[in-house]
Amino acid sequence: MSIPVNVDEFEPVARERLSQMTYDFYAGGAEDEITLRENREAFRRRFLRYRVLVDVSERDTSTTLLGQELPFPVILAPTAMHKLAHPDGEAATAQAAASLGVLMTLSSVSTVTLEDVAGAAPRAPRWFQLYCYTERAVTEMLVKRAYAAGYTALVVTVDVPYLGRRERDFRNAFVLPDGIRLANFDPIPVSPGEGESVLSQFVATLQTPTLSWDDLAWLRSLSPMPILLKGIVRADDAQRAVDLGVEGIWVSNHGGRQLDGAVATADVLPEIVSAVGGRAEIVVDGGVRRGTDVLKALAMGADAVAVGRPQLWGLAADGQNGVRRVLEMLRDELTLAMALCGCRDRSEITSDLLA
Repeated sequence: MSIPVNVDEFEPVARERLSQMTYDFYAGGAEDEITLRENREAFRRRFLRYRVLVDVSERDTSTTLLGQELPFPVILAPTAMHKLAHPDGEAATAQAAASLGVLMTLSSVSTVTLEDVAGAAPRAPRWFQLYCYTERAVTEMLVKRAYAAGYTALVVTVDVPYLGRRERDFRNAFVLPDGIRLANFDPIPVSPGEGESVLSQFVATLQTPTLSWDDLAWLRSLSPMPILLKGIVRADDAQRAVDLGVEGIWVSNHGGRQLDGAVATADVLPEIVSAVGGRAEIVVDGGVRRGTDVLKALAMGADAVAVGRPQLWGLAADGQNGVRRVLEMLRDELTLAMALCGCRDRSEITSDLLA
């Protein structure tokens, strides 16, 4: 197979190296996967009205996110179970991100402990993604461990009161292979019944459908880390979150893996940006595969974009080097897109670039 020349071309390489069960777990969405496809199409529907006769011989892609300086506005979204893709798992992903100064958001459903991931790249910027659990002690344990290990923000996923119907996982009867475990938890019984995947059983066993706005104050009390809410697709929810002191809004529909038929993130981003009014940082994920997608998201008002599946395809294709190459491609495509649009730095990527 030829060497990938863009992010999408890592996927077929990864597919060759992964089992059908693992590939479907990573690639799949909920039900008919309409939202999964729409996330990509929403970026493709937007076109760029570029500027000319600008000296773009030098471009600056740097930015800041919750006070963290970043070399370019792409971060890694939380994605589960990296050891399914590569034996080094999340440690390899963290090292790849660290080599470029990219911020990694570690999934709580990781196959390497959050402490070991921090140890693999001790000076790298990192956030921790949190699900909230029926047993509050489990949630508290994870938050306190993350803070102690140097994670600098808490990304609370709010769109999983129950797991979406991921039919590929049902067909494959998804189970964790021998030797792979959910490393941040004590051993959990994961023997799925008929029509269940191991992940759906895990969610049913531990996660709570009762999480509400009232719980934000309790979450805030667990650590000094700023909080981002991940899974926001409505302007009124974003505004309420900011009114309650949340420092970041993560516009996401869980990569099309929860509610099929949910709106694409690029379609709702502008109204959320307007509602937030600069009072919180805004991250968006879902369908980002090109530097032009990054530029479009920034032009719509996002502070950064996050990529999920591409990091997994890079990891499966070539371990740490594959993840690094995916990030380099997005960085290099972004700086070229900026040049071709007449933008020398982040401040010049404005809404008038969108047709």
